[in-house]
Amino acid sequence: MTINQAFEILKSAGGIRAARIITENTKHFSKITVWRMARALRRGVPVAKIIHQKWFYGLKFYTNHHTLDPRPDTETLVAAVISDCNNNAQPNILDLGTGTGCIIASLVKNISGAQGVGIDVSRGALRVARKNIRQLNLTDKIRIVRKNFNAPNAFDKNTFDIIVSNPPYIAVGDMRVDTGAQHDPKRALYARGNGYAAYESIAKNARNWIRGGGKIYLEIGIDMGTHVREIFEKHGWHFDRIETDLSGIERVIVFSA
Repeated sequence: MTINQAFEILKSAGGIRAARIITENTKHFSKITVWRMARALRRGVPVAKIIHQKWFYGLKFYTNHHTLDPRPDTETLVAAVISDCNNNAQPNILDLGTGTGCIIASLVKNISGAQGVGIDVSRGALRVARKNIRQLNLTDKIRIVRKNFNAPNAFDKNTFDIIVSNPPYIAVGDMRVDTGAQHDPKRALYARGNGYAAYESIAKNARNWIRGGGKIYLEIGIDMGTHVREIFEKHGWHFDRIETDLSGIERVIVFSA
């Protein structure tokens, strides 16, 4: 099958943009492969899940069904951390629920002297993150380990200068997610407690791991800022600020230890 034939089939299934991205990033166009991709597009599978790659903060990441696809909204989280780090910071960073590893990798790539740890409970996600860390030549700066942020003794006290997380924050049972998100792992999307359970765990346990004066940066959902602030202040964190994304939506909340 020629690339033009493949393009037309894929365009019919998922539109011209999807067809362009797939054909630009695919080397072989067997009939079986193209029809399989077309069926996936018709089911609403995101292009990133089909070609197994997504760009984030200027870096290319491998992704699959075990992880959330990196999203532009989360770049607001990365930018907030970078803006607070001067050239002499050399922070030790912890990424809670690392997924593809896109957050911790982007930070270490862009902050001089930074190093860190990415944790996840999903073995599949850990394999993806480790693959990305290897491909970005960051194995000497980033460790990817299987840990749960619900465990207060997961790390020694005063280990990290910065903690970041894009935790699950969609309420269990809330079906108002886009079609693409329906192909992401549910454990990375949904949280009990009306979507706030992960924030409760992080607020309680991360106090044990961060150094005095350190900061925690969290992605939040729409209209969640007020309640997340209440949760963290209850556990002794000091509110710093809220950052908005490119659409003007409150997307990142920052606290100091």
